[in-house]
Amino acid sequence: MRILVVEDDPRLAELLRRGLVGEGYAVDLAHDGLRGLELALVNGYDAIVLDVMLPRLNGYRLCAQLREAGVWTPVLMLTAKDGEYDEAEGLDTGADDYVTKPFSFIALTARLRALLRRGQPTRPAVIRIGDLEIDPATRSCRRGTQEVTLTVREFAVLEYLARRRGEIVAKTEVLEHVWDDTFGGDINVVEVYISTLRRKIDTPFQRRTIHTIRGIGYRLDAESPHA
Repeated sequence: MRILVVEDDPRLAELLRRGLVGEGYAVDLAHDGLRGLELALVNGYDAIVLDVMLPRLNGYRLCAQLREAGVWTPVLMLTAKDGEYDEAEGLDTGADDYVTKPFSFIALTARLRALLRRGQPTRPAVIRIGDLEIDPATRSCRRGTQEVTLTVREFAVLEYLARRRGEIVAKTEVLEHVWDDTFGGDINVVEVYISTLRRKIDTPFQRRTIHTIRGIGYRLDAESPHA
C-alpha cells in the first residue's frame, strides 16, 4: 500500500519513511503543504499522514482542499498541537484521525492500519479468494489451513492484486503502489515477484490463481485445483 507523509521536519519525515517502509508500505515524502497537495491530487494514495504546521499551506487547508476536490483518501493528522479545538478543526476540515506529538510509532502504525480499514469500508478486514486468505492487519497469508511465508514486498504485491481481484492490473500499477518514487530499477522486477508468488501460493497447492495477461498485466482470481 502507498502512503504519503507530509512533514516539514526532515529528520522526523525520514524516520517515519523508514519505519513505514519497514512495515511494508511504499512511502512518498513532501516537506511543505503545496507539494503535499500536488502529490495527493495526482497519485492514488491509500492514506496520508499529514502534519498541521506546514510551510506554504498548512495541514488544515491542505485537507480541506483535498475534500473540496473530491479526494477522500484517509488522512491521519500529526501535530504538536493538542488542544481540543485544534483536534476539532482538523476533523472538521476532513481528517479521519488525529495524533499528537510526541507519539509512539507502534501506536501510530496501529492507528494507521485501523484508519485504512475504517476509511475503506468496501474493503474487508481479511481478503478471501477461494481458499486463499490474506490478512493485511497481521500481514499473514494462508492457503487452506497452511500458512504461507512471504517477505514484506511479496505480501505487498499479493495484497494489491487481491484488492483488485478479477481486474487486469498493469505492471506499472503494481510498481507505483508497491514501490515508491525513489525506485530506479527495472520495471521487470514485478515479474520476478509474480514468479516467486506463484511458487509459494499456487504451485505447491496445485492452483493457478495469478494469471498473466500477455502484453497487459496480471489478474488474480480464484480457480479450482488442477485435475
